Amino acid sequence: MLRIRPFKKGVDEETYVLIFNAAFGDYDDIRAMTLEEMRKMEESPSFSAEGVFLAEWNDQPAGMVDAYVDKLRKDEKGFIQSLGVLPQYRGKGIARELVETALESHRDRGVKIVDAWAQSDRAACVHIFESFGFKPVRVTRMMKRSLDRLPFDVKKRTESDIREMQLQNDEEIVLLNKLDNESFKEHFNYRPRTIDETRYALFEMPWFQQQHVFFADMENVTVSYVIIGIDEGLNAEKCVKYGWILDIGVLKPFRRRGIGTELMLHGMSALKALGMEHALLYVDEMNVTKAMLLYEKLEFETVRKNLIYRLQIA
Repeated sequence: MLRIRPFKKGVDEETYVLIFNAAFGDYDDIRAMTLEEMRKMEESPSFSAEGVFLAEWNDQPAGMVDAYVDKLRKDEKGFIQSLGVLPQYRGKGIARELVETALESHRDRGVKIVDAWAQSDRAACVHIFESFGFKPVRVTRMMKRSLDRLPFDVKKRTESDIREMQLQNDEEIVLLNKLDNESFKEHFNYRPRTIDETRYALFEMPWFQQQHVFFADMENVTVSYVIIGIDEGLNAEKCVKYGWILDIGVLKPFRRRGIGTELMLHGMSALKALGMEHALLYVDEMNVTKAMLLYEKLEFETVRKNLIYRLQIA
């Protein structure tokens, strides 16, 4: 009754969208994907269909998994992503078979370490990964705060000058890419982001068509940035007004000087001006910059935790 087969690019996009929307529709930060958005996702410089598998139950779409290998990484690490089963087919062992298929795909490609993630409140998903021997190695949080009242006056608090990035300026795009890579080179699972990936994230990523980037300059040097975004589709589907702090980075020599606080306040103020009622973000609890302390100071509260798991397979 169960069949698991590789995804066929150019053939299975509609099936992928159907499974994705049905399997992840109850997640509060995931919205329905359109076929056009799926095809746009396939244009991402980092997209690979090689490890995507679809599950069918009695010839009907039932689930999916992505045994993802990032070809730009220098280590022998793979990832299990987008593990989902349609609600009516849960409890039939499909998710377990999908994980087994993903692991076998990773072994065939010479992967030695596999990372996966699960929301801490998704007991079934947590159980499946732990039954394969995955061990938790990291915890991330989704955090949220109301924009009704900002915690401090949005005014100049440091010697930095904040300016909005000129998105169509190639030099500014190169600058953002450089700041991103330099700010995050010590972080968990880091690998350098290419210029093409930065361009895609700014202009082509389907979920955040509305983005703004702000730079902080100090001592005649651009030392920090923050990216805010709005997913209008998510807001419409979930009947919310969420704005996102998508990314924030400060060069190491300029940390602990209040620049991150000032940029966060600026970003939240911009989201409020755009009509948003809440700001959301993701953060690694073990972030080397101790970013979570900044977010807690700014009165962000934890909405939920995500568990990052790891398994050595070779």
